Amino acid sequence: MQGMTLNNDARTLDSATLAHLQGWVGQTESLIDEISAAPVRGLSATLDRDDPAPLPGFALSPLWHWLYFVPQPLQREIGPDGHARRGGFLPPVPLPRRMWAGGRLQWSQDNPLVVGDAVKRISRIESVTHKAGRTGDLLFVLVKHEVHNASGLALREEHDIVYRAATQPGDPLPQPVSQPVLAEPSAAWQRTVVPDEVMLFRYSALTFNGHRIHYDRKYVTEVEGYPGLIVHGPLIATLLVDLVRAHAPGAFITSFSFKAVRPTFDLHPFTLHGQPSEDGKTVRLWAQDHEGWLTMQATAALA
Repeated sequence: MQGMTLNNDARTLDSATLAHLQGWVGQTESLIDEISAAPVRGLSATLDRDDPAPLPGFALSPLWHWLYFVPQPLQREIGPDGHARRGGFLPPVPLPRRMWAGGRLQWSQDNPLVVGDAVKRISRIESVTHKAGRTGDLLFVLVKHEVHNASGLALREEHDIVYRAATQPGDPLPQPVSQPVLAEPSAAWQRTVVPDEVMLFRYSALTFNGHRIHYDRKYVTEVEGYPGLIVHGPLIATLLVDLVRAHAPGAFITSFSFKAVRPTFDLHPFTLHGQPSEDGKTVRLWAQDHEGWLTMQATAALA
């Protein structure tokens, strides 16, 4: 694409490209959808939950709105990584590796999303931020979403996307971060998850996510240079929320924030941890890999 270039080392963006990408700030998009029952049943099965049938009026669990408003590009519009080719609403970032870095969400306690709702999502590019990393440039795109049903605003969300340069032989993984320091000898809530190809495929299918790093082992190891299939960041976040639901079933989650710290691979089990505050109003949550390194950290506020 004219004016969209990487420097000679294929890891840094030139100033003209950065200026062009920052021109996407303020771009908006509106999508409509319906909270249908089939995706809810599918995610319940994928999470191994024995949930009641999602009849009309069934309240949508936190983060399960990610089953809707999914991008559906034509097959000819798919890029080599399985994502839609760059451009359109999101800026056409030439850095090839794209990951969901984190997010912050707030739900309306008086207006939950329910099965049968006709919904509209209004999205806006809030910022495009460049940073220099150890293995090349990073570009962070902040997208803000508002989801409305017939009664008004039901959900606000900030979505962090990070773009990175292609991997090179010898590139290190992100530096490990130790587990959170706790006053208690262990977290009050814990769960071990065994990821496999079927779980990752099913979640990709439910969210219409064609990104090959989640299901194509040859691609993810030989092209992107990772040791195994990558567990979706949104899936880990959903599992952390599910940990709250299991241990505080009567609580309403009013807000949730999360940050992906390090990739999680399907090669080993990983663990989920939750530590509620003394007043029970917040829960500190995190995920760790099989070596105990922090992979995601999150906080949920309860009502």
